[in-house]
Amino acid sequence: MSQPCLAVIIVNWNTRDLLADCLQSVSEAIRSLRLSDSAVVVVDNASTDGSPHMVREGFPWVRLIENRQNAGFARANNQAVASSDSRYVLLLNSDTRVQSDSLERLVAFMEEHPHAGASGPRLLNSDGTVQPSCYPMLTPGREFWRLIFLEGLVHKATYSSAFWNRAEPQSVEVIKGACLLLRRAALDEVGLLDESYFMYTEEVDLCYRLAQADWQLWWVPAAKVIHYGEASSRQTAQSMYVQLYRSKIQFYRKFGGERQAALFKSLLRLAYWPRFGIAAAGASFGRGATQVGTYRRLLAELSRM
Repeated sequence: MSQPCLAVIIVNWNTRDLLADCLQSVSEAIRSLRLSDSAVVVVDNASTDGSPHMVREGFPWVRLIENRQNAGFARANNQAVASSDSRYVLLLNSDTRVQSDSLERLVAFMEEHPHAGASGPRLLNSDGTVQPSCYPMLTPGREFWRLIFLEGLVHKATYSSAFWNRAEPQSVEVIKGACLLLRRAALDEVGLLDESYFMYTEEVDLCYRLAQADWQLWWVPAAKVIHYGEASSRQTAQSMYVQLYRSKIQFYRKFGGERQAALFKSLLRLAYWPRFGIAAAGASFGRGATQVGTYRRLLAELSRM
């Protein structure tokens, strides 16, 4: 029996309607995929909005894994990866809609480029404008540059606007996890997502390991996917904001040691104390109260990260 071509893996937490739209688009894309057979796996992280029932009733051809508790993004994806044996694995957010030929274009690119360990599409906002879908590799300096609002002057933490105007594939350092196609052979070599990340930065960690093992990462703009963005995380916005930085500190500690993690925490304090002060001043006039709480929590928890 030949190895299946593609496993599309979608982790869901309380995004039932968006998930239904995503699955419909995946169904259409798979029908146009002129390669060997494909599978779709939904891992539900203990949703309470009826998502599992919707999948069973509306998409009976989807393999559904139901977790009794929220296992986190990395662990849930790994569950599905481990249960499949396809040549390629697509990690896809539930708040996306793929264009009908996007999966075919991504897989075809990987077939033509055997040294590519991962590729990603052109992500679009709901209005059709381009959404950043890949980045230079994280460093404390690049992050601080962005946090003190200098990124608009010189691009260090993001790619410039000229990059996004190119039509041909581009070699990149990090591909956004909203839609990330991975070669099984590359995963077998470097390992799956690091499950110690509950949410955020796990794809940065994986991209770093792929690059360290000399696998190439590519942005393929001919493949287009709409990404609505933060459908799950906005449900617990303050906690997820803090979690984002907890995950980044974890990344720096893992690959740069305690010194690099401490450096990044110091830079975060330098960037966020002024923000906190400005937000607090605005809150006294009835503006920015939510930001005050978020910044206060981040600063308070930094020492324990």
